[in-house]
Amino acid sequence: MPGKSRHNPEQLTTYYYPLPTTHHPLMFRVSRKIEFCYGHRLLGYEGKCRHLHGHNGVVVVTIEVSELDDRGMVLDFGDIKRVVSQWIDEHIDHRMILSREDPAVPALEALGEPMFLLDVNPTAENIAKLIYDFASAEGFPVVEVQLWETPNCLATYRSGR
Repeated sequence: MPGKSRHNPEQLTTYYYPLPTTHHPLMFRVSRKIEFCYGHRLLGYEGKCRHLHGHNGVVVVTIEVSELDDRGMVLDFGDIKRVVSQWIDEHIDHRMILSREDPAVPALEALGEPMFLLDVNPTAENIAKLIYDFASAEGFPVVEVQLWETPNCLATYRSGR
């Protein structure tokens, strides 16, 4: 940070502040927001969400690295869009995300309704994990995926690093 020298107030100099010493490496993070629509219902649940219903979901994918690339970036935000957002668009956007065990699956299949089937209950937590697992498998150093199921309800899945 430029400032006045302690020895000569008329001379400008640059001060370099030492980085704090910690036990954890310093990290850089970027996040990309992705919006999509989906339907689901929860099995074994007694509330309103036991019925088929939909959400305008907002996913926030957070990537973390210890060093920036040669461009001074964690990664290009467009890479997340090209890979993760495209996968969401092609596989879960405007689809019913249901458990394979859901008794509604055969009827929806007969109607030709688009579905994405999970081996687990399609809770917001499990959908966040689904997206986390996909992004990680594609080589992104993901540390966290947040799924805003509604403007007031957030589920997060994060790495155990």
